[in-house]
Amino acid sequence: MTCTSAQMKRAVAEICEADSKFITIIQASPLCPIGRTQTQSSHFESLVESVISQQLAIRAADTIHARLVSLVGGKITPARIAKLEEAELRSAGLSGAKAKTIQGLSNAALTREVDINKLHMLDDELVSEKLNSLWGIGPWTVDMFMMFQLGRLDTWPTGDLGVRRGWEKIHRLKEQIEPQKLHTRGEKFRPHRSVVAWYCWR
Repeated sequence: MTCTSAQMKRAVAEICEADSKFITIIQASPLCPIGRTQTQSSHFESLVESVISQQLAIRAADTIHARLVSLVGGKITPARIAKLEEAELRSAGLSGAKAKTIQGLSNAALTREVDINKLHMLDDELVSEKLNSLWGIGPWTVDMFMMFQLGRLDTWPTGDLGVRRGWEKIHRLKEQIEPQKLHTRGEKFRPHRSVVAWYCWR
């Protein structure tokens, strides 16, 4: 864990001080769990889950993930993924692009092109650089990994549609906000932007 409940409460108070529009949603929601809860998944499993979730509804992503877990015999590991053909991965419901991405991720882990098990030891910029070097791994996947697997508290996933729609509702905007504009609006929340994103999802 990277954050205690007391630290998160202070972060939430600072967010409300920076932007009072967040007070209502924060009071109506649980305390943000990012950085406070220990994940049970390996870094590799978490990245695979993020790839599966790209541009999918939660229920659809969960269904595909469950099929993949069944396909590999209960635990998603680089070695088990490496034994599967693309057609087998696609039989679980993965698109061709996602199957290729997961195969590439498996290969990178096995060859140590990217030492996935040690990503938590790197700073945000280096984690992003290493993962974005892999085919099919983009900013959204990296953002989700850093927030929910590594517990990083200052990730600002402006490419996520849910974050943008949440921001619009909280601020009662009549027009959709563009990612770049939201990126700028998020500057005042450093170093708690992951927390802000989580409350936008709420």
